Amino acid sequence: MNRTESPSTTGAPAQAPPRAGRSGLAADRAAARNVAAAGPATRPPGRRDQRRPGTVPAQRRRGRRLPPHELFAERLLAVLSGHRPVHYMLGLTVGEAYEQLVRLAPGTPLKARGTRPVVRTCRGFQPCHGVVEASASIAAGEQVRAMAFRLEQSADLRWRCAAVELGGERPPTGP
Repeated sequence: MNRTESPSTTGAPAQAPPRAGRSGLAADRAAARNVAAAGPATRPPGRRDQRRPGTVPAQRRRGRRLPPHELFAERLLAVLSGHRPVHYMLGLTVGEAYEQLVRLAPGTPLKARGTRPVVRTCRGFQPCHGVVEASASIAAGEQVRAMAFRLEQSADLRWRCAAVELGGERPPTGP
């Protein structure tokens, strides 16, 4: 548009030039208000609804928090299936548990070809306050394995894994 044409003759929405003294952010906001006031001409072609960008409230994740034994089952599975390195559990273990993971992880015992292992079930038992003994069944394809672990709550109220065991394949039954 040249200086002699007015906005009404070109059919373009009128926009106020940024005023002197306005910050760049204030000028951008004013320009956005002018574009929003232009109406339906600014929505994409073929769009029929009246929603505008930024008018839909942000969605909050309303999932339930996992209990500590379910969270640790997922973390242990990630290490024992080879998707995470052993040091992923370094600050989350106490006592022998880290050494047990170091011995178990190189063979990636829960890894199956072509399928990612998942936690099928995870159950926890609390024998006393601050201790959870849990068992989980892990499925990888048609293979199902058992995993048992113990969690202890420290003085800072963080849960840490204190022991890990894996169930192997069953020995053949019968002659």
